[in-house]
Amino acid sequence: MSTPQPPSAPPPGCPAHRLYGPEAEADPMALYEKLRAEHGAVAPVLVHGDLPAWLVLGHRENLDVVRTPSRFSRDPRRWRERQEGNVPPDHPLSPMTAWQPVCHMVDGANHERLRGAITDSVERFDRRGMRRYVKRFADQLIDAFVETGRGDLVADFAEPLPMLVMTQLIGAPESYGPRLVEAARDVIRGTETALTSNEFMTVTLRELVARKRQAPGRDFTSWVLEHNAQFSDDEAVEHLRLVLIAGFETTANLISNALRLVLTDARFRANLSGGHMTLPDALEQVLWNEPPLMTVIGRWATGDTELGGARIKAGDMLLISPGAGNRDPEVRPDAAAPMHGNRSHLAFSSGPHECPGQDIGRAIADTGIDTLLARLPDLELAVREDDLEWVSSLMTRHVVALPVRFAPRGVTVTGSTPVPGRPAPVPAGPGPETRQGRPSWLRRLLGRA
Repeated sequence: MSTPQPPSAPPPGCPAHRLYGPEAEADPMALYEKLRAEHGAVAPVLVHGDLPAWLVLGHRENLDVVRTPSRFSRDPRRWRERQEGNVPPDHPLSPMTAWQPVCHMVDGANHERLRGAITDSVERFDRRGMRRYVKRFADQLIDAFVETGRGDLVADFAEPLPMLVMTQLIGAPESYGPRLVEAARDVIRGTETALTSNEFMTVTLRELVARKRQAPGRDFTSWVLEHNAQFSDDEAVEHLRLVLIAGFETTANLISNALRLVLTDARFRANLSGGHMTLPDALEQVLWNEPPLMTVIGRWATGDTELGGARIKAGDMLLISPGAGNRDPEVRPDAAAPMHGNRSHLAFSSGPHECPGQDIGRAIADTGIDTLLARLPDLELAVREDDLEWVSSLMTRHVVALPVRFAPRGVTVTGSTPVPGRPAPVPAGPGPETRQGRPSWLRRLLGRA
């Protein structure tokens, strides 16, 4: 009797589940567990356009993929579906899967060159100085709604804060923030306008690189350009784009997820306010339970191989899943168990492509949340927890809004600090209105100034 081989496709009667559409967007964690029950640590799935891929659900298997680039490359040019002409140029995932001269899409010596410039430039930041202007921006944002006794901690705080900080870090004008927030969200969501948003970011950042070539400063863009890695303009633009998208999306989601727990979980808030859990430890708990990126595109098999019982073919796409891996019962039998301070989660990946800016993201979230809770300790949710709305995509899941109320207060002395200027006219793309047609955070902030 022959030994049955692991499947390379769903067995008959068990079709691959789509990672997009109503089921995936309604409750991605439930879908992950359904896939785990059906397929184990690695499951066949479909991405946009019903293109086949593998979703890596196991914690150990996720680490195996991200730590062995010889088997699972970051280079999307290996994607067999693209090679066979099955990925149209306007595919929603093109901004994330079209090859670019950027460190997260190459391996080997070229990766070391590009990654070295990023890591060396990140390490030049003055962490204490950075925390000071995180607090300054946080206070400005709080001042914009503190007198009303009401606010939305997503639109008023969690989303604008990281981009204000990131634009400062790359040496860009603060007025870049509003449109870059919308463009970054659009690219991550893989919407029909993702390509337009991606083009807007590229044009904007190319202008920044040109200015920094002529007049360098003490900022990330200038440090990358002067590094001995000798970045071309294209390489500099693509790395700035990567830094902004990754830094904004992950940090905004981390802040939103942490604040939602503070507002809805009495035990979590009591442990935090009572000193039983530090804010940095609390953030690690959030990174375990609700990582900022639920799924990450992508890896491509360099040859035929096996992973978690699945037979992977050369050129297959793999999606790593921090959301599923962090809930793997093999490493976390009790999903409710506290994980305070434990950094073995998958939120920032691992291996040669581990997030180089994770400590900056932690610093922005830690300082921003600490500033908010110190100034507004009586924050409470203004709606029932069940009334909170969520938005999901292939890569992320986060609350749309966190409406809160509190006793009105006066502004701080930072209220006299000039707020970001109005954005200059930009090419067609996502407008300064939010997803629900509300005025952008900058417009509302300026209207109250």
